[in-house]
Parts: sequence; C-alpha cells; structure tokens
Amino acid sequence: MMQWTVHAVKYAERNARNRGDSFVFDDHAAAPHGMDYFVWLLECEGRRIVVDTGYDAGEAARRDRPILRDPVDALSALGVAAETVDTVIITHLHYDHAGGLDRYPTATFHVQAAEMAYATGPCMCHGVLQMPFTADHVCEMVRHVYSGRVVFHDGSGQVAPGVRVHCVGGHSRGLQVVEVDTAHGPLCLASDAAHYYENFLAAKPFPIVVDMQPMLDGFDTIQRLGQGASRVIPGHDPLVTSMFPVHESVPFAWRLDVGPERPVTLDLVQPGL
Repeated sequence: MMQWTVHAVKYAERNARNRGDSFVFDDHAAAPHGMDYFVWLLECEGRRIVVDTGYDAGEAARRDRPILRDPVDALSALGVAAETVDTVIITHLHYDHAGGLDRYPTATFHVQAAEMAYATGPCMCHGVLQMPFTADHVCEMVRHVYSGRVVFHDGSGQVAPGVRVHCVGGHSRGLQVVEVDTAHGPLCLASDAAHYYENFLAAKPFPIVVDMQPMLDGFDTIQRLGQGASRVIPGHDPLVTSMFPVHESVPFAWRLDVGPERPVTLDLVQPGL
C-alpha cells in the first residue's frame, strides 16, 4: 500500500471577517473570525499530486482579496514545478480552488461530473449561486475536457493507489473530499466540506451552501473517512497552522499526515466560547 505524505501550503489569508461569515445561526456572529487559504501537496515514492490550485494575483485584484504568495510559487518552494505535475485533484470549481489551471500544462484534472454540470448549468443563471465561481476558470476546465485532460468521477473513485475521492456536495453541488492513506493512518482532506473544525464538530453549516442536507451529512462522512476528527483537515481553518508541524525549511507549509500535536475537540476549537 502506498503511504503518502501530505502538506498544507498557505497562499492567502483574510482576517477582516466575523463568525457570522463562517457559521449559520452563530451566537457570537460579530466576533472576529479569520480565514486561511491553502493548496495541498501529496507525495509518495517520487509521485506528486496537487489538490486544488488556489487563485492568482489577477483574481486577487478582481475580488479585492490579496494573496500572500502565488500558489505556483509556493509549491515551487517545496521543490514542485507546476509544469511537471501530472495529477491535480480539483475539489470544486469555486474561484479559490480552481484558478490557474493553465499553469499545469501536463496535468490530468480529477473533478466530479456533478460539479461540472453545476458550474455550467442553469443554476449559474442566479447571481448568488454564480458568485463563488469565476467564468474563466470554468471555461479553462471545459477546454481541458475537450483536450482529453479531465477525469470525471461520479461519487467515489480512485485517483492513485492510496488516494480516493468522494462526492459530498453541500457547499457546491459536486464538491469532493480526498481520502489519503498515510503511514500514520487515513487522512481526509475535507476542503470546503468543512471550512473550519467547528463546522463539523458543532454541526454548524457554512453560509455559502447550495444543498443544506448534503453539507450536514458530509460532516459525518468526513469524520468516518478520517476515522475521527483529528484526521480531518478543514479547508480554511487557521488552526491548521498552529496544530501541525511546520515544514523544516518552508514557513508557509505544514505536515499533515503525522497528525495534530494534540487531539482535536470542540473545546479546543472554541476557545473562550
């Protein structure tokens, strides 16, 4: 069995937010609540898989959401050149997860069929549903479909030995999570199936949601895949940067497969509440 190492690579942050932006029906909605942005890197026996591609400076300017570093440059600091990556998993097509696809010229992209149908279908006639997507990103993926570089999954599927995807939906109709075999046990990269630990530990949905029940059901799914909360990695939680060991030479990358430095509990992720 292939056993993968996994790193979270931070490329942006947004701290002018409050808890009302992160949780539905929160009792402390006005309290500050920051958000980090990551891409993820899987490595095993010389093979590398990138999970999500983030967004670049152009998108940052258009949305007034600055980045700290270009995601491609961030991966380069870890010795990964985008042009050599042959496998990219796109968890969903929102702007902060699917930008810069053309910068991976030799990659095959893994995406859920439901996500492509959603991002190109009649739901996109509604501005509120369209908002998290960028049309250019979606069109890039369509071009990759026509060039034969997209693998579609319908539910669960294997990307590589020890790397599997599972459609969860909720936040976006075809959102998929990534189950990874590691030397330290299974790991679930939840992406936006749970932006924060608190989303799934307290069953508090994130406000950007297309289908509420799949989001709530997904909270159970990701914990089952990770065999517990401590082996689930949320998509945007700044706690990741304080609970996992930092890379020995790259200060914006954290090693995830070894597990957090302490067990993840609701008391841990809700300090002072």
